[in-house]
Amino acid sequence: MPLNGEYIPGPEGFVRDMTVKILETGTTDSVDWGGRPVILLTVRGAKSGKLRRVPLMRVEHAGAFALVASDGGAPTHPAWYHNLKAEPLVELQDGTETYDYRARELAGSERAIWWERAMAAYPVYAELERKTTRVIPVLILEKP
Repeated sequence: MPLNGEYIPGPEGFVRDMTVKILETGTTDSVDWGGRPVILLTVRGAKSGKLRRVPLMRVEHAGAFALVASDGGAPTHPAWYHNLKAEPLVELQDGTETYDYRARELAGSERAIWWERAMAAYPVYAELERKTTRVIPVLILEKP
């Protein structure tokens, strides 16, 4: 079931610019992050209840997608992670296709496997991991 409700654009900057371009063109193929493909995640704001969209690195394996809450190696988790923990039902756009998912945070060996896949998709994750003392959350998207 698609997420419905009012959409609130993110703050000014390259993330918002990427989101606007994806929405204008109808495809995530219209943008990239350091030459790497992205997906567009739609979550419900935990406090506002409004829809939020954020482009993230495309980490896919055998039709499953992972979300990496690196926030550029910041000391705290990104806002979308907190929104996801409050409401794990999300939409994911990959190319021109949009799917509904439920997010689940990974731990242990399952996280380790997906962390390796994430670093293969975007090697900068290794550097971001070194920049922070927190464990960077990795979440898997599953069909509801």
